[in-house]
Amino acid sequence: MTIYASVLDMIGNTPLVDVSQLSPNPEVRILAKMEGQNPAGSVKDRIALAMITEAEEDGTLRPGSVIIEPSSGNTGIAMAMICRIKGYRLKIVLPGNVSVERRQLLEVYGAEIIDSPGEQGSNGAVRLAIELADQNPEWVFLYQYANEANPRAHYDTTGPEIFRDVPDITHFVAGLGTSGTLMGVGTYLKEQNPDIKVLAVEPPSGEQVEGLRSLEDGYVPPVFEKWGGYELLDGKSIVRPRESLEFTRALADQGIFSGISAGAALAGAVKVAGRIDAGVIVFVVSDYGWKYLSTGAWTLDLDEAAANAEKVIYF
Repeated sequence: MTIYASVLDMIGNTPLVDVSQLSPNPEVRILAKMEGQNPAGSVKDRIALAMITEAEEDGTLRPGSVIIEPSSGNTGIAMAMICRIKGYRLKIVLPGNVSVERRQLLEVYGAEIIDSPGEQGSNGAVRLAIELADQNPEWVFLYQYANEANPRAHYDTTGPEIFRDVPDITHFVAGLGTSGTLMGVGTYLKEQNPDIKVLAVEPPSGEQVEGLRSLEDGYVPPVFEKWGGYELLDGKSIVRPRESLEFTRALADQGIFSGISAGAALAGAVKVAGRIDAGVIVFVVSDYGWKYLSTGAWTLDLDEAAANAEKVIYF
């Protein structure tokens, strides 16, 4: 049995699970990258650790520093865990319509929550965080949407893990949030094999799917542009809230209790599987379902659950 010196050493090296039973094409395998295995429960553990470590190394973070960051959940929770271990104070700008479990986890780890208007979503949280950071220059603003440690964490870890474990991968599918996972993993995979296709999953403009954003809603993450997102992506798949929930429940049928963005990513993977002759698709299960129980995603009538999903931000 491995003994770790710190819980932070548990970040990364997550397993893959074969869910090819859900593929519409018997010649296409579908594999789930299980990022909920990270200690704070999501793929964002990777970027939170990378951003904080880099800021420590370049002197931006010092003992007693105060960090401010916009988040609707997973990045904030991961940063809160790390800040509690390292002794930094953390202020998270949080949309008012996130799931109650997200807020509770931030409080467990000791983060201070600054509410932003729920109707403005994550874009509103970003705007408020930028404003507060400008007003308080002594605070450290790591800004996951523009911080290159975000995609670089995936270029250095997630991408190599996937290619090591699935050297015959033909397609990579992930949700479009900060875009760090897609940019970092996609860049690494294409360097190993330019024929690998990288595809984003996003909701229709104006609709909310947990963990995802639409580039048509007016905010393009700076790391998406810096890492050549428009050239890197081979396509995008539009997934609506109801479809995301249907595939989240399909994952539960396989014993995988995932967050709703994983259902959206799986929906995108299934669409890809239906239009290719053969291949191996890897998609990202960004987190597990514990933070979404209050939404009724697994227990309510599907139409009612979808209506809830359209009102609440969970990422």
